[in-house]
Amino acid sequence: MEQAGAILTPDGGKAQRVYLLLRDEIVSGTHAAGAALPGELKLAELFAVSRVTIRRALDGLVADGLVERRAGSGTIVRAREPHQAITADFATLMPQVVAMGQATTARLLAFSYCTPPPAIAEALHLGPQERVQRAVRVRMMEGAPFSHLTTHVPEDVAQNYSEADLATTPLFRLLERSGVRVDHATQSISATLATPDVAEALDLATGAALIALTRVVHDAQGRGVEHLSALYRPDRYRLEMTLDRVGEPGARRWLPVTTPQQGMSAAGKSSIQSGEAAE
Repeated sequence: MEQAGAILTPDGGKAQRVYLLLRDEIVSGTHAAGAALPGELKLAELFAVSRVTIRRALDGLVADGLVERRAGSGTIVRAREPHQAITADFATLMPQVVAMGQATTARLLAFSYCTPPPAIAEALHLGPQERVQRAVRVRMMEGAPFSHLTTHVPEDVAQNYSEADLATTPLFRLLERSGVRVDHATQSISATLATPDVAEALDLATGAALIALTRVVHDAQGRGVEHLSALYRPDRYRLEMTLDRVGEPGARRWLPVTTPQQGMSAAGKSSIQSGEAAE
């Protein structure tokens, strides 16, 4: 299993940059398991840095368990254990999100009540004095962390469950137990870099690239009942969408395959490499 990159990241900005770039290439499959990385001199030329910087970056990869040095063979990419894949159709997002929670576990890092940031208060349609329950968790698949989750739930809803409940039960089940009827959700996906605390929780290097997902869940009356900010390791999570080529000749375009369902609109198909938990 990979070691905590957040702890073993090489010192120095240049070494860290090279480490992250090589790590992304290894994780993405650019350098296959068993293949030799270019030599130190070649890497130094490619990245326009010194050989000392390259050695520091390679030391970080060795410590992470991604490569090993072999006498006479150079630096070899190590094979990594495959992660279980979970698939979901966006058209049936909510039921499948609940089901995914069955295959994963969560570790609760923080639980408190607070006044939400203005953007979250607006997304949940809360007044200036209304509070939320804020929780931070790390979701695990087969013992390996793949997502860092921060949720905000209106206080009157969250009072129906305890910190102990949230540590052992998927949030969607707690919302349903509280009488919430989830109807639809809106979400956006972008990218960001790992801060030190997130990097440590996800066993990554500070500054590593992450998939960022923001979701706002609404009940049948249109009220916001949950705001989720999720950060995912890109080597353990991916999204795929099925597209159809439509339109008249000369004006054809790509359109997501849709399977409308009552109360929701489809947005394609998702393949989630390590499972999007029931949040």
